[in-house]
Amino acid sequence: MATKCGNCGPGYSTPLEAMKGPREEIIYLPCIYRNTGTEAPDYLATVDVDPKSPQYCQVIEPKDIHAKCELAFLHTSHCLASGEVMISSLGDVKGNGKGGFVLLDGETFEVKGTWERPGGAAPSGYDFWYQPRHNVMISTEWAAPNVLRDGFNPADVEAGLYGSHLYVWDWQHHEIVQTLSLKDGLIPLEIRFLHNPDAAQGFVGCALSSTIQRFYKNEGGTWSVEKVIQVPPKKVKGWLLPEMPGLITDILLSLDDRFLYFSNWLHGDLRQYDISDPQRPRLTGQLFLGGSIVKGGPVQVLEDQELKSQPEPLVVKGKRVAGGPQMIQLSLDGNRLYVTTSLYSAWDKQFYPDLIREGSVMLQVDVDTVKGGLKLNPNFLVDFGKEPLGPALAHELRYPGGDCSSDIWI
Repeated sequence: MATKCGNCGPGYSTPLEAMKGPREEIIYLPCIYRNTGTEAPDYLATVDVDPKSPQYCQVIEPKDIHAKCELAFLHTSHCLASGEVMISSLGDVKGNGKGGFVLLDGETFEVKGTWERPGGAAPSGYDFWYQPRHNVMISTEWAAPNVLRDGFNPADVEAGLYGSHLYVWDWQHHEIVQTLSLKDGLIPLEIRFLHNPDAAQGFVGCALSSTIQRFYKNEGGTWSVEKVIQVPPKKVKGWLLPEMPGLITDILLSLDDRFLYFSNWLHGDLRQYDISDPQRPRLTGQLFLGGSIVKGGPVQVLEDQELKSQPEPLVVKGKRVAGGPQMIQLSLDGNRLYVTTSLYSAWDKQFYPDLIREGSVMLQVDVDTVKGGLKLNPNFLVDFGKEPLGPALAHELRYPGGDCSSDIWI
């Protein structure tokens, strides 16, 4: 069954059974005020996404989640079959790179220690996913917090300070058994195994290289990786560099393992690929939701291998949307995608300063699961620029009972 903290949640027996679950009614989103100029604690927003509710598209319950612990630079959390919660770390308390994992009690959320063996952390960290039937966990790396915390500096890329590896762990023995170097794989962020618990393959999105890499298990038990999607950069004028990458910041897979979705935060498009053949993903849907290359903006595209013209700015319910598609979440049945537009406050300030002034938004996209395709819902907008304490930066999206990004079947 699906792993659930404290035995809560629906506990669907298989990913396909989860697709038959009820429609989502609320979504949780952490909202950030750090580095925005607003003196207020970060908080957890509950958004009503039930079309039959009078509070549809509204934040209905903000909760203070201001940090009360000394842990450093935590990112991804997954529940374990033991009932514990495991959280990845980007670094140590001084901001140096350290890809370790914190264990929490699933009932009290008290810190129990680290998951990895003493001294066995990866050089750097970010996301992770485990597949118990293959006794494996694979983790990714962004960069040391001291490198990324104040914004993006191209010199740090030249200096080799950004991640380009996957770390393969023995799930039972809690130790790294293989390190995979990624060709065209700078800044591997979000990683997803196929949801089928017997599957020995998955995908990782490499942000700066703008590639999707497929990782898979070999007959001898080792693991390999290959590039299966490349988003070409655009030659531009009026931007930080002469070429702009797509910057793939989030990916997810539908519960039936048929579709892969990812966001290009800088280019501004959301994409859908049919992965019925995982070695040869096929583009089936693309939708622009803002981004850095819209018409009338400061960036002029000089050469584009994909588009004939720059996309129009996105306006939803009278509001021009700042930023680009970033975090995404799919409904259990695969028919709706929810999207937020903030990446990380320091990078938001650098690439989309309007986000700091206006706050981020949450959008909803209708998905064609038969032929493929993406269509914006023009009647759905959650504007975090209107929060009582000032504009906020909404980030990750989660359902109360589990979702495509957090549930792992054992």
